[in-house]
Amino acid sequence: MNYHSYFAKGAAPVECCIVGTGAFGRSFLAQSRRTPLVSTRVAVDLSSKTAVAALHSIGVPADEIALCRTKEEAAAAWAEHLFIATDNLETVLGLPFSVVVEATGHPEAGARHARLAIDASKHVALVSKEVDSVVGPGLAARARRNNVLVTPVDGDQPSLLMGLISWAQVLGLNIIAAGKSSEYDFVYDPAENVLTCNGTSVCVPEFAAWLELGDLAAADVAAGRAQAAAALPQRTVPDLCELTLVANATGFTVDRLDLHAPIARIGEVADFFSPVEEGGLLTRKTSLDVFHCLRRPGEVSFAGGVFVTVECNDAQTWAMLAEKGHVVSRSGRTAMLYLPRHLLGIEAASSILEVGLKGVSSGAEEPKPVIDLVAHADADLPAGTLLAASGHHHSITNVSGRMVPAQAMSAESPVPFYLAANRRLSRPVSGGNVILCGDVEIDASSELWRLRQEQDRIFSNGNVAAGLG
Repeated sequence: MNYHSYFAKGAAPVECCIVGTGAFGRSFLAQSRRTPLVSTRVAVDLSSKTAVAALHSIGVPADEIALCRTKEEAAAAWAEHLFIATDNLETVLGLPFSVVVEATGHPEAGARHARLAIDASKHVALVSKEVDSVVGPGLAARARRNNVLVTPVDGDQPSLLMGLISWAQVLGLNIIAAGKSSEYDFVYDPAENVLTCNGTSVCVPEFAAWLELGDLAAADVAAGRAQAAAALPQRTVPDLCELTLVANATGFTVDRLDLHAPIARIGEVADFFSPVEEGGLLTRKTSLDVFHCLRRPGEVSFAGGVFVTVECNDAQTWAMLAEKGHVVSRSGRTAMLYLPRHLLGIEAASSILEVGLKGVSSGAEEPKPVIDLVAHADADLPAGTLLAASGHHHSITNVSGRMVPAQAMSAESPVPFYLAANRRLSRPVSGGNVILCGDVEIDASSELWRLRQEQDRIFSNGNVAAGLG
């Protein structure tokens, strides 16, 4: 990505509107104040006062912020070059910005915002992965009809992984697996025999036996570490959600419906994500997965980065690269290439510039439904249970996720996880079963449901994935 010519020509900045001023939205606002080619003067949140507070927090003076309740107030504030805060996206859609950054993380609200923006001929930078996992391909198709684009955002792992996969493919590398590290590292203190993740520490007396991969089988080490660390969560729905977006953009699938998710040191990733016949975990190539970065206190982190593992077709070249510190498996036949970063809103500006200046998406311009992230009952759930999504990970009590082949919705098809979120069960579901659309009370007026029906119609000609194997 080269923008020197835009700087040299004094190009006007890409004008944006941010919807949702939580952690991502605020960091994007702050960075856009420092990025010469991006301007974000419009902030939308559930409460206009929250939007005002976000603008204040990044250093915008109070006398430069207009709290707008009507389209007329917004138009006048824009003409006066003020920052605009509002609680309704429709209030500002008539303004001449070109990109709506949807960062609410709310499935229903996010779907509505994306649809409104597309219908107003605005590009959409879709930070809300919850929306994308249910209706992303359909929104992209709707946008193309309106001569705009829906793009993921750099700074989030899906977009970065899509870019890394594309880079490897352009180079002609044969990809075995692609994925990301989980959000929080597993930090092992051998002196105390304690494993810490996201502020939770547990005593793991059996972990030391599995600390080194050595000559052990990768499958045995993965199972041993997982068992020793069983008190810590090792699968989260956001990880599956992000990889669902990558599947729909790239056509990659998964080797296991809830992922292998091994606990692995950075230097071991090429061994774990290699074919079983070479001592790895994978029974199929072009698989998506996640690992939990295992490290000692003070050791470098993978920092929520992304990776691909590739075939080492030229032994001499990869032996040379291994000597230079690149991660090559014990067999010498698999290597890991990686980006150890994801900078959230700080990095999102690159995707805004791609779509705003060049008219291209940071992901696939024509994603297709390959994978559905669906809801799975981990315990018996009685009729009437509210599937409330809460917390940082938008988790649902006693419900986990599975990545299954995408299919059109029907009463007997698995319900997408974020379509089920915050709705009640209309009938009981036994533990160990996926939750079906017919099990959930879905209001016909639901924006997300209507957009998913539209997506199903668009891809009813056979473009929906046939399956995983």
